[in-house]
Amino acid sequence: MKFYIKKIFDFLITIFLVTLITFLTFNILPGNPAVAILGPDADEVQVAELEKEFNLDKPLAVRYVTWLLNIFKGDFGTSYRFNTKVSSIISQSAAVTLSLSLFTIILTVLIAVPLGILLASYGKNPAIRSIELVDQIFISTPSFCTALLLIIIFTVKLGLFPSMGYTKWSDNPALCIKSLFLPSLSLALGSSAILARYLKTNFKEQLEKDYVKTAYSKGLSPLYVNIHHVLRNSVLSVITTLGLILTEILGGSIIIENVFSLPGIGKLIAISISARDFPLISGLVLYLAVICVSCNFLIDIIYSLIDPRIKRTAK
Repeated sequence: MKFYIKKIFDFLITIFLVTLITFLTFNILPGNPAVAILGPDADEVQVAELEKEFNLDKPLAVRYVTWLLNIFKGDFGTSYRFNTKVSSIISQSAAVTLSLSLFTIILTVLIAVPLGILLASYGKNPAIRSIELVDQIFISTPSFCTALLLIIIFTVKLGLFPSMGYTKWSDNPALCIKSLFLPSLSLALGSSAILARYLKTNFKEQLEKDYVKTAYSKGLSPLYVNIHHVLRNSVLSVITTLGLILTEILGGSIIIENVFSLPGIGKLIAISISARDFPLISGLVLYLAVICVSCNFLIDIIYSLIDPRIKRTAK
């Protein structure tokens, strides 16, 4: 229980520090949001009225405390650009990014796990070596280049999947999968290549351990040993990598979401920064922080369940 309490305490402290740094950063930056909204032709009276409406005329400390208390109530403020509640805007975009992340993680695991085991078990085979070369190419290729290649093949040439737009799952599940397949695959090819490389390295290390030789001496099949023994002992570092990938995707892939015109978190970040929309930017940063810390917290919990020694070491 001490292990879990410590992790929860670290979680809360991290979120608090993120709110403080975020607020100070965007209030120290030059420029007046009221002027950005009204335009350069606005007079001083209009600017002063808008500053009063958005509480920009109050001291920095008062504004921070007010903002923090409103966050605890679930009120992230109103977007300057969209004139809508920030929580509503983020929830709509987060639903798209969450769907994209789910498809990406599924594809990543389905590609990476068999590939990593294959590379570790039969790495000396010439045919498998060629697969490893392809794996290296996807690691080195940016996701937007992969996305353009997939659009040329599956949209322009074959006409199988759309290259832009998003359909909600509630509207049409089949069209939802089709609209997310190419962006998910664009992210998954690079992520699975990295994950497979980590799995391969750890898998090869485990194959040389004595417990594997003991399992073979008992007459167990290689497939049984690989899945029930070697894979479990290789999975810790893989979970770390998968957690980092999940954090990055849930944070919104700005490039991929813009390439495929997906109304997700990544595209929303680009819009909010260009518009100097402080309530929306701060809400998005807080969202990213919660996602990042939550994923790390979840990884720690999974670690402790897989290997109880981690809890004893943490104490």
